[in-house]
Amino acid sequence: MSDALRPLPRPRLYEQVVERLREYVQSESLHAGDRLPPERDLAERLGVSRTSVRQALVALEVQGLVDTRHGGGTYLLRDRLDAEPLETMIDRRRRLPDVLDARDALETKLAELAATRRTDKDLAEIEAALAAMSEAVERGELGVPEDQRFHAAVTAAGHSALLGDFMAEISLSIAESRTESLRQPGRPAQSLAQHRLIADAVRVGDPEAAAHAMHHHVVTVGQVKLLDWQADDSD
Repeated sequence: MSDALRPLPRPRLYEQVVERLREYVQSESLHAGDRLPPERDLAERLGVSRTSVRQALVALEVQGLVDTRHGGGTYLLRDRLDAEPLETMIDRRRRLPDVLDARDALETKLAELAATRRTDKDLAEIEAALAAMSEAVERGELGVPEDQRFHAAVTAAGHSALLGDFMAEISLSIAESRTESLRQPGRPAQSLAQHRLIADAVRVGDPEAAAHAMHHHVVTVGQVKLLDWQADDSD
């Protein structure tokens, strides 16, 4: 029997709260750095429980849209609360651990190879990528394209056609994990510092140090709020 007429999914209450908050930020012309009303006020005005409000704020925080400070309120990190669909978050959360495993295996080996195979041209591109990301961080940006440029430079410096092909095969998943990591508070500057350690090891030709630095970096990439988040079906 066809399931084409299966029951429609009921929107979770906190998803509706997220949408109302998006409308509120837009109508009030709020911007990054502005503070949202307290949980209690939001619950009263929206006619929902504080639990639903809290779930909505957690979902927004996981996406890097707000910063909730213990005892200090919730602040916007972006000018708009353009939250992604819940199912998209759930799917990405499911896939992310596998992506991180693949990145660790591939990029750790590529960094090790880069330390012994890099050319002067490779080193110049690695340095250029570092400089570009430094400028992006100073401008207060996430530095997503600059981060991609650095990792591409290390991959190229490894001079392994097959490993490079493997990286290209999962490039979209890598890009997703990159954005997820860089939107964590303080992460762009932290990633830049780790990139410099990788570059230093590649520059001096120390494969063991390069591999260690890249492994540590990928572990940090995986330290994201999304992996600690659980969608709540109780509403």
